[in-house]
Amino acid sequence: MISTYNLNNRQQAGRPNHNNMGVPMINTLNPHQTCLLTALPATELERLNPLLELVEMPLGNVLYEPGGVLSHCYFPTTAIVSLMYVTEDGASAEIAVVGYEGLIGVALLMGGGTMPNRAVVQSAGYGYRLRAQLLRQECSRNGPTLALLLRFTQSLITQMAQTAVCNRHHSLDQQLCRWLLLRHDRLPDDELTMSQESIATMLGVRRESVTMAAGKLQAGGLIEYHRGHITILDRPGLEARACECYQVVKSESDRLLSNIARSDWCRRSRTPRIVPPVNNHHESRSRH
Repeated sequence: MISTYNLNNRQQAGRPNHNNMGVPMINTLNPHQTCLLTALPATELERLNPLLELVEMPLGNVLYEPGGVLSHCYFPTTAIVSLMYVTEDGASAEIAVVGYEGLIGVALLMGGGTMPNRAVVQSAGYGYRLRAQLLRQECSRNGPTLALLLRFTQSLITQMAQTAVCNRHHSLDQQLCRWLLLRHDRLPDDELTMSQESIATMLGVRRESVTMAAGKLQAGGLIEYHRGHITILDRPGLEARACECYQVVKSESDRLLSNIARSDWCRRSRTPRIVPPVNNHHESRSRH
């Protein structure tokens, strides 16, 4: 279930840290907390801002199913979304992960309208969504928005291709390191909440295999794992132990989205920055 909020009236004093669906509550959210929207020219963002809907993205929420017509695209802020391929017999494996750096619904800008995979929220949070027709209209301008989203799409294709290579040719230890690093890049701190069963589903392997691989990483002092809570202790160590797939994906993303990489908000930080909300068009113009 996706809950929407009015962008111009969303600060509530004394809100709890989590709502009743387990979504972390952040009192000031803003389109500048998504890297793609931040990278747009001021005039482009000003045009899109009133069309964006702030939405809760609870853990496990399915944004679209294989073959389903996409009604919206999503720009996650604090949520992380997993793109999963599901086989006829019900088995599944993750093919890509998207967080505050990206977009869910690339089929809309490519003209397809549907995707053969499932998009499911893996880490609860918030995001902005835009109606499919509005995204198509924006892309039809053939302006900076389309150019930026196409570059992100190429980086997403790189991640999908490299995931396939990694799953076929590299050890589970290396795959787990890559998987952890990709999540760490999209988290505001060093902690990840995820059961071994869920990780096994993402990697398309048995839970027992994940238990063994995680145990090796913990014994090596790279992570701490306890009852579904993973803490990254040694990121350089994880990078050294991972295969080349993580670095290939990161390097290509940095190359294609260099203007995003330079964005102050999108520089990865252990402490999440919360920028003031845009309350109206006048305030948006005054900042630019």
